[in-house]
Amino acid sequence: MFQQPLVKIAHADIAGTRRLGGDVRVLLSPKTVDATDGFLGTITIEPGEFVAEQYHPYSDKFCYLVRGEVTMRVDGEEITLAPDEALMVRRGQRHRFANHGTGQAFLVFGIAPLAPRPDLGHVDTEELPHPDAPLPQVGGVQ
Repeated sequence: MFQQPLVKIAHADIAGTRRLGGDVRVLLSPKTVDATDGFLGTITIEPGEFVAEQYHPYSDKFCYLVRGEVTMRVDGEEITLAPDEALMVRRGQRHRFANHGTGQAFLVFGIAPLAPRPDLGHVDTEELPHPDAPLPQVGGVQ
C-alpha cells in the first residue's frame, strides 16, 4: 500500500487572507498536504472585526474557539462562543463571525467533505471587507 509522506505545516508558513475579514489561513488542504476529504484552517479576528456571511453548499464547518470571544450568526440566530467551545455549522447554513470583545479571537476550523470543485465550495452572501484580496487557497484545479 502506498503511503503519502507526513507533511508538517506551520501557521507562520501559510499566508493569511483578509478578503472575507479577519485573517484566514488554510493549513491542511488538498494544496498543502494532498488532503482528499476536507481541510483545516485558522481565523484570527481582531476586536471590532468580522468575517463576512457565507455558506458552504457541500460541506459542514467545524469551529473551535481557542481564545477570545466570538459571536456567530447562523441562519439568523446568534450564539456566543467562549474559549474551549465548539460549534458545527451544517452545509447550507449561512454563518458569520464577529469579535465584539476587547481581545483578539483565534478559531480553528475544519470543513468536510470537500466540494466537487474548489469554486463550488464557498458562497459569499454579504459584502466582503476586502474584495480585492485573494481567497484562501484550498487546492484543486478551478
